[in-house]
Amino acid sequence: MWKVITKDFNKEDIINHGNKFLIGNGYMGYRGTLEEFGKNELVALNLPGVYDQYENKWREPVNAPNPLFTRVIYDGTELNPIVINPVFHQQTLDISCGLHKRESTFDINNKQITITSERFAHLTKYSLLVMKYSVKTNAHLNLVIETGIDGDVWDINGPHLNPYQIVNENNIVTFSTNTRECHIPIVVSETILCDFNAKISNIIDSHKLIRQINLNIEKDKTYTFYKFASVKHSLDEAEANMQAMNEINSASVLGYEKLFIENYLEWQKRWLVSDVELKGDEEAQFSLRYSIYHLLILNQKHSDKVSIPARGISGQTYKGAIFWDTEMFMLPFYLNTDLQTAKNLVKYRINTLDGARRKAMEYGFRGAFYAWESQETGDDACSHFNVTDVFTNRPLRTYFRDKQVHISADIVYGIWQTYLRINDLSLLINGGAEVIFECARFYYSYGYLKHDKNRFEILDVTGPDEYHERVNNNAFTNRMALETFNIAIKVSKLLKAENKESFDNLIKKLNYTEDLKRIEEVVKILYVPQPNNSGIIEQFDGYFKLEEVTVDEVKSRLIHPNEYWGGANGIAANTQIIKQADVVTLLYFFNDEYSSEIKKTNWDYYLKRTEHGSSLSASMYALVACENGNPEWAYPYFMKSATVDLTGKSKQYAGGIYIGGTHPAASGGAYMTAIYGFAGLKIIENQIKCFPHLPKNWESMSFKVILNNDLYKLDITKNNITIAKEDNSW
Repeated sequence: MWKVITKDFNKEDIINHGNKFLIGNGYMGYRGTLEEFGKNELVALNLPGVYDQYENKWREPVNAPNPLFTRVIYDGTELNPIVINPVFHQQTLDISCGLHKRESTFDINNKQITITSERFAHLTKYSLLVMKYSVKTNAHLNLVIETGIDGDVWDINGPHLNPYQIVNENNIVTFSTNTRECHIPIVVSETILCDFNAKISNIIDSHKLIRQINLNIEKDKTYTFYKFASVKHSLDEAEANMQAMNEINSASVLGYEKLFIENYLEWQKRWLVSDVELKGDEEAQFSLRYSIYHLLILNQKHSDKVSIPARGISGQTYKGAIFWDTEMFMLPFYLNTDLQTAKNLVKYRINTLDGARRKAMEYGFRGAFYAWESQETGDDACSHFNVTDVFTNRPLRTYFRDKQVHISADIVYGIWQTYLRINDLSLLINGGAEVIFECARFYYSYGYLKHDKNRFEILDVTGPDEYHERVNNNAFTNRMALETFNIAIKVSKLLKAENKESFDNLIKKLNYTEDLKRIEEVVKILYVPQPNNSGIIEQFDGYFKLEEVTVDEVKSRLIHPNEYWGGANGIAANTQIIKQADVVTLLYFFNDEYSSEIKKTNWDYYLKRTEHGSSLSASMYALVACENGNPEWAYPYFMKSATVDLTGKSKQYAGGIYIGGTHPAASGGAYMTAIYGFAGLKIIENQIKCFPHLPKNWESMSFKVILNNDLYKLDITKNNITIAKEDNSW
């Protein structure tokens, strides 16, 4: 089973289907909307990495003009399911090759008109979108097809594009513009090839250039045209125009079928390495593959200047910013299956180090304090007012930007894990070590040496649980800071031994001699909360003193369904109810440091207190359940992660702010649960080991892992584990 299929049409599903049927290739994302839709239906061609700020609104990624806009009109009626109910409607996404299809049949006075279309974003020709569009009728009649570029763009905090220059030359329509803030050129071009003869005229206004095709349709004959669109940005405008036209001309020569085969074969290469085969559970199999599909369309093979936003390429939500999600929940997938993307994600953080330095300096600290919401420069896009009071409609002060200091440690963790997997010292020499040292310097600068307690503490922070802001000694944050110090010490020893010249140059460049001495001293006394007599790790100082209450009881206190739970006055702020896994996240990432009993006790304790208000939460509970040897407890949380974008049952608003879109961290968490939880994969001393905990209905699972540039296939059953190196042809 490789296809997402929905039948019939429901207006309430439009936004969810935009996410559910998304196509893309990392460079761009095209929402799963119908061709005749516009900005009211949230059509978007999203360009991650291209940001703009309009007036004093939030800065966010740009949505480009839509080059696939197409509609059919019969006898003055637009064949649009919002306008007229189709007698048949089906929308399909084939995740094996990233192909979106739709078929709709409309009946007007017993004349049935069927529209079919298919489209894909090319995996290697990153800026190329391709569409095939057909109409067929059961009677002889006249139709009008309108197709072109729709520049009336949906924005959350826009508009972001300056007025268009519109050119129609040699059957190629081009929209040229630039962003308002940084004047980044954006060029969208398209052309069509028809398998029929028809009268074509052009309709132009300031936001659209539409070809109007008047067709005299014969009964039961199919009329098809092919569209080739190129989307260029961040180039000189003249160069972008030239490249777009050249790409379209080349695509037109190749034709739809050859481009589709080319793209299909590339998808098969990606799936060859990335697929996870399960036997005994078709629902889990498809849900996991759907999660992997979303990770595959987010690959960043083309650039180390961009990374993966929290809502992927599905739109402008969360300002298109890069969070800790990327390193902690998505990077593991790429380390196993796509080392080029893994390295590019790490290089993005290296490239944005100066932004992290600027942020640290802004708050009066030394070193590198990475952005909670990072965009292209690494400067923090996170507002001081991230949610809105639904009662007063006034912005609420939050402390995500200021106090979620674990972000720097998350990045250090990701860099170190990448180095361990690729075993390439150049990653550290060419910026990785500098990031690690600067993040360690930041934590030393941020923390407090408490002489009366003879310990180093990390105070006034917000951990993964965002419902409790500005707390002291968050267990996860403190342990991650300790890990940063430990990694900095390991890297200093490694570089000194393997490339002393690079080490000496870096120490001199950073003036780091005294800092290294301080880190080596403070690492011995950094306080990390430990289990109490009951085996519970207190999430932060004073957590146990908060009101003990159930999630359901807190929900019952809501006056408005979209009111914010956290902050100073949120309904959860003074209770033990937490947004997402926090201590449980600590237990997963440092599972070797805690006994099974401690992990089980904390899992039980915090599960009852977790609202799962973040899509990151469920996978952490699933992974720790597997560590506890309880795959059946893990299974529902695995499925919650794997199906979040299939069901659409996720939180759409936080404090009145729209937060919809896809959830790539949940997709990454589902993959992590399958591979590191149920399969029990561990890389120990550069060797692959497995300690499986298969759910009872899973007969077997099979997957592949890249290690030392070799590809290994793992086959796991209830009674047997086979690990075999694949041939080098992959």
